[in-house]
Amino acid sequence: MIRDYLPISKKDMKSRGWSEVDFVYVIGDAYVDHPSFGPAIISRVLESRGYKVGIISQPDWKNEESIQVLGKPRLGFLVSAGNMDTMVNHYTVTKKHRKQDAYTPGGVMGKRPDRATIVYCNLIRKVYKNVPIIIGGIEASLRRMAHYDYWSDSVKRSILLDSQADLISYGMGERSIVEIADALDGGIDIKDITYIKGTVYKAKNLDSVYDYIKLPSYEEIFNDKKTFAQSFLVQYENTDAFTGKCLIEKYKDTEYVVQNSPAMPLSESEMDEIYALPYMRNYHPSYEKMGGIPAVHELRMSITSCRGCFGACSFCALTFHQGRTIQSRSHESILKEAKIITEQPDFKGYIHDVGGPTANFRKPSCKKQLTKGVCKGKQCLFPTPCKNMTIDHRDYVSLLRKLRELPKVKKVFIKSGIRFDYLINDKDDTFINELCKHHVSGQLKVAPEHISDNVLKVMGKPNVSVYNRFIKKYKEINTRNNMKQFVVPYLMSSHPGSTLKEAIELAEYVRDMGYMPEQVQDFYPTPATISTCIFYTGIDPRTMEKVYVPKTFHEKAMQRALIQYRNPDNYDLVKEALIKGHRQDLIGFGPKCLIKDRKISGGVSHSNHKGMKVAGNRQNNKNVKSTKNTNPKSNNNISASKNTKVTKKKRTIRKVHKKK
Repeated sequence: MIRDYLPISKKDMKSRGWSEVDFVYVIGDAYVDHPSFGPAIISRVLESRGYKVGIISQPDWKNEESIQVLGKPRLGFLVSAGNMDTMVNHYTVTKKHRKQDAYTPGGVMGKRPDRATIVYCNLIRKVYKNVPIIIGGIEASLRRMAHYDYWSDSVKRSILLDSQADLISYGMGERSIVEIADALDGGIDIKDITYIKGTVYKAKNLDSVYDYIKLPSYEEIFNDKKTFAQSFLVQYENTDAFTGKCLIEKYKDTEYVVQNSPAMPLSESEMDEIYALPYMRNYHPSYEKMGGIPAVHELRMSITSCRGCFGACSFCALTFHQGRTIQSRSHESILKEAKIITEQPDFKGYIHDVGGPTANFRKPSCKKQLTKGVCKGKQCLFPTPCKNMTIDHRDYVSLLRKLRELPKVKKVFIKSGIRFDYLINDKDDTFINELCKHHVSGQLKVAPEHISDNVLKVMGKPNVSVYNRFIKKYKEINTRNNMKQFVVPYLMSSHPGSTLKEAIELAEYVRDMGYMPEQVQDFYPTPATISTCIFYTGIDPRTMEKVYVPKTFHEKAMQRALIQYRNPDNYDLVKEALIKGHRQDLIGFGPKCLIKDRKISGGVSHSNHKGMKVAGNRQNNKNVKSTKNTNPKSNNNISASKNTKVTKKKRTIRKVHKKK
């Protein structure tokens, strides 16, 4: 096996003595050969099985020749939009264009199309009519059945139909992609590959489909939100490899989308094998002159130790993509990767992270999960920890100790998520002690997300008393060790269930913390989450009860501004929210007040005479305009809202002043 980047050109193929490749992998990201990138794992897994894989990264989707640079593949095309859904990559929650793409050379925007999976596949289909196309990655995986699409505010069909692809390899894909490759290599027609777990295919009839659950048709869920919610719950309850059934979704009278049950979790030895493949651990050298790939810098010194998450938060898509069963690597495998990292020329002594979706989940939550799967209709940690759950950090503590002892390692950080509700229920304080002493750089980031029990219930998170218990213990341990370290909470605004009342409660909690969080996540309705289903339907699919949903950009901006009420640019939004929420008691000069009662002159708040930047510049509402007034001669020196008007007299005064 040649230790090098995979071919990206005919010249690279020639240097390997290849006249053709078995698979052409088309990806929306720049080509990064690192195990934190899905396309790198899939291509290296195929290579380890003897298949020849070439990479076409970020092709020009307007040019048919860009898809032909490696020629026609012997077995098929693989297509992935990249490490992110392209719509999330391109747009903020207010549907504004982002300014940087961290997965593109130099962070440049515009190197991939919206809905890249669909666009790339349609381009391939124009050139190669009958070549098999297999799609995968986060974009295809989470859109595998009919789904609500936030950016078009509509229910879209399975991406399998709109892309004209033949198969979806959903989830992490290592098992299914090898089975697909072996079937194609064995001469099986792509239309006959209908039996592989972790795949989705099209069918004209159900003659060869067995033991399935028939979902409502696309037309039914398109026309009725309640039916959509019911269908989503069935899908959610069939994401486990042990208990998940085959699902059928009908389109008109002539076509079905068939989702086979999920692929089985990987064993420890299989995980070790995958992460031991000969990755180059960096972006392709051709990107160096363009400034490299921003996303790589942090990841190159980080280690993935596990997959999956049994936390099952409502707003997270991990249940649909990686599943709730934890899969971990051995200590030996992780230490071997850590030693490779320490030999990198730019290694400064710091391993940035050792974790996964949840760093302190190293084992399945209970013993039965490895034989019977996760419980349907129940969560391991919510509303209280399951009595069958094993809470044990000993394995993780042992791993971290071994990593700390490696030569050249100064510190090992834990930057991926720590589940404080799991940690605080551990009767042994060894892990939290060592976490504080060795693995925090002054600030520990955790995700309570909210403090209102009404909202937390919809989120599938434990009530705020659990978070408060954790904070108390964290402070006690740091005080005992004479360490000044803080907790930085990740907070989410405008999640389903949050009215202005709950948003104001969160603002009061922030006030009592004594500082303003720099990072606030405005709820983003991405495909395949319970929260997105609630956002679209107004119904919690788990209970079929109605849930309040803040939907307008203006209300979302108010809820976000409340969390950052100390920012003077948010004054007007905060005041409006407090008045609408009947909490004028928080406007004034008392110790509990969020904002002062500033006088209004000419309809414009004195707090904002330099222009109102609304909610971190993310506001996008017809009734609120945000302008900057860095130029004193600019005419754009007033930020006007629905209730803010500038009189003709004042305009005249300004014109006279300007002439002078």
